[in-house]
Amino acid sequence: MATETAVDVVMPQMGVSVSEGTITKWLKQEGDPVEADEPLLEISTDKVDTEVPSPASGTVTQILVQEGETVTVGTKLAQIGGTAAAPAEPEPDPVSAPPAVSPPPPAAASLSPQPEAAERPSENGKSFVSPVVARIAAEHSVDPAQIPGTGRGGRVTKQDILAFVAQPSAPAAPAAPPAPPQAAPSPPPPAAASPSPQPQAADGESYEPVTAMRRGIADHMRRSLDTAAHVTSAIEVDMSRIVAAREQLKRDYQAAYGVNPTYLAFIARATVDVLRAHPYVNGELRGESIVTRNFVNLGIAVELKDGKGLIVPVIRNAETMNLLGLAKAIADLAARARDKQLLPDDVQGGTFTITNPGGYGTFHGTPVISQPQSGILGTYALVKRPWVVQDELGEDVIAIRPIMNITLTYDHRLVDGAYAGRFLKAMRERLEGWEGDGG
Repeated sequence: MATETAVDVVMPQMGVSVSEGTITKWLKQEGDPVEADEPLLEISTDKVDTEVPSPASGTVTQILVQEGETVTVGTKLAQIGGTAAAPAEPEPDPVSAPPAVSPPPPAAASLSPQPEAAERPSENGKSFVSPVVARIAAEHSVDPAQIPGTGRGGRVTKQDILAFVAQPSAPAAPAAPPAPPQAAPSPPPPAAASPSPQPQAADGESYEPVTAMRRGIADHMRRSLDTAAHVTSAIEVDMSRIVAAREQLKRDYQAAYGVNPTYLAFIARATVDVLRAHPYVNGELRGESIVTRNFVNLGIAVELKDGKGLIVPVIRNAETMNLLGLAKAIADLAARARDKQLLPDDVQGGTFTITNPGGYGTFHGTPVISQPQSGILGTYALVKRPWVVQDELGEDVIAIRPIMNITLTYDHRLVDGAYAGRFLKAMRERLEGWEGDGG
């Protein structure tokens, strides 16, 4: 039953390190009914894209933040139930708002359809910006009033100002042509002289905004390359015993648990065991100290739909799980990642990561370490190849074997080449000598 009481929908706290989010899609519109816990909207942060469920049942009476806008945690996004109230007066932009905010009744004046006596909107209808936009504007000495906005009512969004300041030709502060210096509080808007905030697309080109997740990936990868001394070592593994074990277990696991024991699950199980004997690969440099652990929080890289991002959910305390537990955890995390059901806390705290591009046929790669970790394991295509083995007489013969390349990219500041080589050798021995759940 729909609630009679108005319930606010606010930007949720998506983890201790997340302070803002971007509305990427409203799944309901004003006037639509919605049930409690039904997906209401999708948001994007620099860590995850996720759905936000409705906090109550009722009718969506008001949507206050439009798609593409970035707001801080706790900001009211919409209202369910009750009567749609007139929008509250947003706080003026501390950077670009005119000083004429001093009249006693500013809220009443701003609700008037004629905003002549209260704060004056800019030429594109923007009278305020979010605190995030104001902060970026202040850092780059940019006047938001000169940026064409794509938000509601022409409001400048975070994406608008980031695109503007990223332009090499974007001016730090527009030069006032013949205006007297005393007129600084109300400079004439040189709209015609302002450069376009978006580059012009050539024939055959198209543009799409950089999402918060994509920007977070870019920043994280660049920071990792600037921080760690990346080195990659590789080894070839005969996966014959793993292939046989998987065929034996697949029918039982799927029938009893609805889980497919993928090759990744076997590799994850072997990885957890080998990390115990090679703590530096599971450790990190923290200031002047080397941190090692007696637990493994195993990150599994998952690609989102249509290449729209890469996310690394974490299996916590993976060392306590058997093969079945790891297979179930991998399947669960992958499904929740693709269905936008992860929270930022699900992708934090990893101590070592596995990436699995081999499903697309790639046979080698040099992954980038996820900071502040010290290593990342890459698994590649399982390919039948001619392989030299010994027959029952001890003679060398050529046989067809399923071979997989496995790489370890490690931070050479902490992990030496010989240490990494021993880790990979132990991985090969564990996989080639598989004798059950424990390897």
